[in-house]
Amino acid sequence: MTDFPLIFSAEVARAQQNGQPIVALESTIITHGMPYPQNLEVAQQVEDDVRRAGATPATIAVIDGQLYIGLEPDQLSALAQAKGVAKLSRADMAVCIAKGQTGATTVAATMIAARLAGIAVFATGGIGGVHKGAEDSFDISADLLELAQTPVTVVAAGAKAILDVAKTLEVLETQGVPVIAVGQDSFPAFWSASSTHAAPLRLDTARDIAVAHRTRAAMGLPGGQLVANPIPKADEISSAELAPVIARAQADALDHGISGKAVTPYLLQRIFELTEGRSLVANIALVRNNARLAAAIATELAAPE
Repeated sequence: MTDFPLIFSAEVARAQQNGQPIVALESTIITHGMPYPQNLEVAQQVEDDVRRAGATPATIAVIDGQLYIGLEPDQLSALAQAKGVAKLSRADMAVCIAKGQTGATTVAATMIAARLAGIAVFATGGIGGVHKGAEDSFDISADLLELAQTPVTVVAAGAKAILDVAKTLEVLETQGVPVIAVGQDSFPAFWSASSTHAAPLRLDTARDIAVAHRTRAAMGLPGGQLVANPIPKADEISSAELAPVIARAQADALDHGISGKAVTPYLLQRIFELTEGRSLVANIALVRNNARLAAAIATELAAPE
């Protein structure tokens, strides 16, 4: 916990007071992931998945310069309909708060807020990473360095498949971040359950993941864990099918001069179009799957040792 002013939803405040498990959730999936009202429906589904799995959801956002840990239903609805919401990472989160503005939190920003609030587990879709062509652009997500320094266990379906996954794994290894695949030996590929990349580590249960989290804390090791949770097979799009789609989307981005922060949303939208919406269906399925696992991990961490 911290002296920095945080505003807790009534549900999250009760859970903290009673020592109940809590799962942090990001808000960019609401403001930058899909249109209204689908974004609100998915956010509500993910929160309900966490509740049904025995934990309390804490959707995190900055609203009018205040850092909220958990949103009330009317705030969630308003955020889903808001326009011009900033996309916050480590570099701009404090400025947004200082200026009294509104922003949705990315993986890095959500980890920072979770640490401030004393929340150990965070569920998301996929982390950012090293973009293709990074040897020229140096385009590397702040998510990777956040994992190296902020002690939060992040449950994701691997790195987004539009990234250079091999380089992403190399950076995580260099930064000393445990990359743990759940129940398999290959690193999940976001929309696909497996990839050609071997997972650095493997654990098979929420309890084992919780024990690893506690062990890192006991050793005084900085940083968190990346828990790579494969999308359920029934919901995946195979890597073989996606590879040419991703290549086409990346070529289109290059042709249109898309760069910087605009690259990821452009590629995701283009892949949505090229898969006739199947990528979004898979994205929703994997986020919900990650929320359920995160709740199980948080429950283990909340139990007496």
